[in-house]
Amino acid sequence: MALIRPFRGYRPRADVVEKVASPPYDVLSSDEAREAAAGNPLSFLHVVKAEIDLDPSVDVHSDEVYRMGARNLRRLIDDGFLVRDQAPCFYVYQQRMGAHLQAGLVVGASVDEYQSGLIKKHEHTRKDKETDRARHTEILGANAGPVFLTYRADPAVDSVVETVRAGEPEHDFVAEDGVGHTLWAVRDEDTIGALIRVFAAVPALYVADGHHRSAAASRVREIRKEANPGHTGEEQYNFFLAVLFPHDQLQILDYNRVVKDLGALTEDDFLGQVGTRFDVVATDSPKPVKKGSFGMYLGGRWYRLGAKPEAFSAGDPVANLDVSILQENLLGPLLGIEDPRTDPRIDFVGGIRGLDELERRCGLDAVAAFAFHPTGIEELMDIADAGKVMPPKSTWFEPKLRSGIIVKRLDD
Repeated sequence: MALIRPFRGYRPRADVVEKVASPPYDVLSSDEAREAAAGNPLSFLHVVKAEIDLDPSVDVHSDEVYRMGARNLRRLIDDGFLVRDQAPCFYVYQQRMGAHLQAGLVVGASVDEYQSGLIKKHEHTRKDKETDRARHTEILGANAGPVFLTYRADPAVDSVVETVRAGEPEHDFVAEDGVGHTLWAVRDEDTIGALIRVFAAVPALYVADGHHRSAAASRVREIRKEANPGHTGEEQYNFFLAVLFPHDQLQILDYNRVVKDLGALTEDDFLGQVGTRFDVVATDSPKPVKKGSFGMYLGGRWYRLGAKPEAFSAGDPVANLDVSILQENLLGPLLGIEDPRTDPRIDFVGGIRGLDELERRCGLDAVAAFAFHPTGIEELMDIADAGKVMPPKSTWFEPKLRSGIIVKRLDD
């Protein structure tokens, strides 16, 4: 089952929602966040990237930064820019990016189900990043950015969500990047009850994006539980801010790679070795259109790589991922990049930037680039169902969830 709870969300006033809503904390550097928030004291970047209001010499993981974020959140509330709903609600959050549209349900998701594995993960987390998000959440006393969850689409859920979307939205705006954001509040008790019942029949939720925020919510719950002698399990700190999208509405883009050098190999030697493991054809149409196909930019031109049958591993959902095939057949054995998570010779480029960015990087600080066909959402769920994890940088979801549209406090 999927246990969800409504909550009294803090939301921007309708007249300032465009100024408040911001990109998530992890898609902008500190310098980029300073620039994005310049001249806009209402930007939620002052909460999720509060180092922008301090001297650049301050450690971004210091308690001074988290305390500044808490003060900025309190200022938005005290000055009336964020207003709390009077009664617990669910919310429907729709995003439109070009022709793509997705609509998810904003809920309190269960920490118990995260800890028991009913909310399934597909990535390892880093303890330092968990600690960062846990300190941020605990000092703010709030979930400031939602976790992006998915589930296998269910017509019963779709029916209730569509009914909500037929009503008048609370917020409807287009952000500076052209993505439209629309939000409905679900206040009707019968509809809230219906959503709780239909999700009780959903067997599992999957973390699409937000593994560190999920892990942080688990840590914070244990801190609050230990400090509360009257703990019941129903306190709001037992539920973390999440948006639940049906899997058939999600858009995963490619997550590409650039490498800084070819080791001791010349371009000709490298190209020859690649040909022993892949079918290689020069092309003017490098964007991969199917699984097992890659684009490679080398020496100022594009090649199409086709994985040979021996590159696949029957029955292993992780080994059959395109990111695994390239890693195990090219990046590792030919270039000596054994751990892409830590090797400084490799970098990752989200598909939202396009293939032109790969060419640009090869003229700037890299010698070769590799373009991927996007990982499928079914592949992600199959790996999570098997209790396995995906290689780093396997998925790039678009559009990104905005921060500041909904804030969930840890108290009632």
